Amino acid sequence: MSSSKPSKPSKSSVKPLLISAGVAVAAITLGLVSWQATAPADKVPADRSPGSAASAAPRNDAAAALQALARREAGDKLALGRADAPVVLIEYSDFKCGYCGKFARDTEPALVKKYVEDGTLRIEWRNFPIFGAESEAAAKAAWAAGQQDRFAAFHAAAYAEGSKEKGFAEPRLVELAREAGVPDLERFTADMAGEQAAAALKKDQEEGYRIGVTSTPSFLLNGKPIAGAQPLDAFTTAIARAKAAAARP
Repeated sequence: MSSSKPSKPSKSSVKPLLISAGVAVAAITLGLVSWQATAPADKVPADRSPGSAASAAPRNDAAAALQALARREAGDKLALGRADAPVVLIEYSDFKCGYCGKFARDTEPALVKKYVEDGTLRIEWRNFPIFGAESEAAAKAAWAAGQQDRFAAFHAAAYAEGSKEKGFAEPRLVELAREAGVPDLERFTADMAGEQAAAALKKDQEEGYRIGVTSTPSFLLNGKPIAGAQPLDAFTTAIARAKAAAARP
């Protein structure tokens, strides 16, 4: 299943891509690894052999850098699961993205029930709005809900069937916060408009741009990219492999 991408990036989303040549290199690296990580086995290039030493080292370095993006902060308000879980899924998503909503409704709850609850998996969300001002407002609102430990509930409400069609103007975001059980709506409104929300969003966006994320949803599973809202089986297979790899000395 393909992922969502904007028809025309805004100036604010394009500017970070021009920060340095290193960004371009990271984007190219992620694109290569992302394709190889999600391609069928018979589509992997034949020249990927143990003898390909020239390309192996850069790829290993890139994989290590991507794996290091897992924050594993015990107090992370935009995370679910144990900080020391053997597998970390980082999700770059936009609340106006239809495929993000499908993943949130159809796949994520099963992953939480099967893997987060038994300590295998940690999910770390990154707000990565690419569809304009309402996307950014929803991202800040989700962060604000998280400050009152209601991020997951807000996330579920905002991705509910038909939710994005109602838009994410401020009255709607307050309504979603109320639906998510945010206890202090006055604080929520202030937090949503505050500098900390803007800084948190910028941090997530810059991380995504730095590694070449251009569409949503995009994922890193223990540093291995997964592009788009793949079926549940794709995630369960990848989690099993990551868990086994993490257990090896």
